[in-house]
Amino acid sequence: GTPTRRAGWPGTDLRPPARSGTLVRWERGNSSAAETDGLVSIGTKVVFRHPLVRSAVYQAMPPSQRRAAHRALAEVTAPSEPDRRAWHRALAAVGFDERAAAELEGSADRALARGGIAAAGAFLERSVALTAEPAARAERALRAARAKQQAGAYDSALDLLALADRGPENELRAADSELLRGQIAFARSFGGGATPVLLRAARRFESIDTSRARDVYLQALAAAMLAGRLGDECRIAEVAHSARRLPAASAPRAPDLLLDGLTLLVAEGRDAALPVLRRAVSAFTTADLAPDEELYWLWLAGHGAGLLWDDEAWRVLATRLVRSCEVRGAIGILPVAAATRAGLHLLSGELLQAASLAETAADVTFMTGAGPVAYAEVGLAVFRGRDAEAVAAIRTATRDSMTRGEGMALTYLQWATAVLHNGACRYEQARDSARRAGADSSVQRIRNWALAELVEAAVRTGDRDVADEALRELCRTTGPCSSHWAAGVEAQCRALLSDGPDAEDLYRTALERFERTRLRAAVARVHLLYGEWLRRGRRHLEAREQLRQAHEMFVRFGMEGFAERARNELSAAGEPTDRRRSWFGDQLTPQERRVAMLAAEGATNPEIALRLFISASTVDYHLRKVFRKLRVTTRTQLARLLQDDRPMSADGDGDGR
Repeated sequence: GTPTRRAGWPGTDLRPPARSGTLVRWERGNSSAAETDGLVSIGTKVVFRHPLVRSAVYQAMPPSQRRAAHRALAEVTAPSEPDRRAWHRALAAVGFDERAAAELEGSADRALARGGIAAAGAFLERSVALTAEPAARAERALRAARAKQQAGAYDSALDLLALADRGPENELRAADSELLRGQIAFARSFGGGATPVLLRAARRFESIDTSRARDVYLQALAAAMLAGRLGDECRIAEVAHSARRLPAASAPRAPDLLLDGLTLLVAEGRDAALPVLRRAVSAFTTADLAPDEELYWLWLAGHGAGLLWDDEAWRVLATRLVRSCEVRGAIGILPVAAATRAGLHLLSGELLQAASLAETAADVTFMTGAGPVAYAEVGLAVFRGRDAEAVAAIRTATRDSMTRGEGMALTYLQWATAVLHNGACRYEQARDSARRAGADSSVQRIRNWALAELVEAAVRTGDRDVADEALRELCRTTGPCSSHWAAGVEAQCRALLSDGPDAEDLYRTALERFERTRLRAAVARVHLLYGEWLRRGRRHLEAREQLRQAHEMFVRFGMEGFAERARNELSAAGEPTDRRRSWFGDQLTPQERRVAMLAAEGATNPEIALRLFISASTVDYHLRKVFRKLRVTTRTQLARLLQDDRPMSADGDGDGR
């Protein structure tokens, strides 16, 4: 047998799962009968009719015959395929075999070098069983557990950690084991349960390796921030103050700067923290990070970019994290990466792209049984403005976040609820939800977004004092930041609280600033607010121009709630408009959306196959259907279509290649 899912990935071809029921005993005399029954075809290759038949044959063989078969395959496997030969030799071994174990460890190293985390875990797990020397066995078990954890196989990782803990006493290995347990707890719940485990690990590293201790404190701080107000109220401060007791890094790396910036934010406030956070985010966007550093730090660096209202840095970091997960097969981190990048697409009005990432996050969470609250799914439903769908998603996610203690998610859900209600002109509900989200800690970037929603909702409900206070708090976050996003959102909120020429100048400033970003949903919302303000001033002709732009943009994006609000305002301004839904609607299946988005980004069919874990022929099949449904004939047209959010005419159906 040979691995078929990814290069060097030991799978069912090599070690089929047990199969209950009647099994076929495979002997030379069985071949004619099996061929007659259509179970197998024997020629230059042996081809089984179904993988379960192959599994049944494999499991029916006595262990001695199975080992003999693997031994024979190892002997005839070419030297150019060392991983396949090592795998067969390992399965042919009886008892301990250090040579075979060492070969598997080499195969694991090669698998990791090409991004095969799951394959590395399988190689290392088998090498543990072949290792006799206790210390070496414990070290290999720890390595195997780390690979399994990154691949999302958490139960296997914990079993291997138990083996590692039974090895000879070793303080470094014990600290690494504690760290890995904390990382598994973090990946499984994204709530407060991981923080104390990671904090203990960080304190163990203090006497071993100060640099490692700083890294682990950063992971503990990330866990505490995710737990937020649903965790121990003192936990974030405890982690921050413990980390600040460590000696400063002599040559700060990007993670060191991020730790310093976030702990300063907790301990001394925004003014002290922002200069260091800027250096940290800049370092992460340019640094050549090790693979593990990308997986663990890029999403947190993206959080830092959000605190700075730096959408471009956030985009770079989120895109890089998704790509790193896909290339390395790190599905344990992929739901976080997908949700982070999906948030950017939502703010950019790119709902098709966000839908593709939401489906990826949901699929991986289903496969692994672990992942964060469904951020992307909720955000997509809210931005679409479909009340029943959004309310159901928010209710489920709220229950999930409360159960797991994921406080950051609760703030996100309250912000999302405010967006939903503002889009539907239910301003009292929007105000109440935004106030709850805005009451969260200043270390939560989503809390800052909620302040902008609160200004709009409070103005509409006549709560001037609430709006003024929300604006003052918002300006504390935007004022020190130099991004167009920060300037745009501040100008928008100031305009809502202004009158006359001042308000008009501020709306125009907000438009000018947002137009210099990719945040197209924000541009559309300013057109809407400006148009509403003009209509209330009885400047109907100018109002219609702004409202028409807002309506057209919301329709293209698929933001139906805000599109309906713009349509109603446009009608009130004297220009009745028919209800229209986004042109692409639900034409594409989830898998077609993913294939379409990757093709539009310039990925080839083999690259798409690798990233989605499907075959290139399956990619071709889906892409042909995409081309027919969207009426395009080239990838260039597809990319332009998805970028511009408008249909294109084309002659013929196209072939998707």
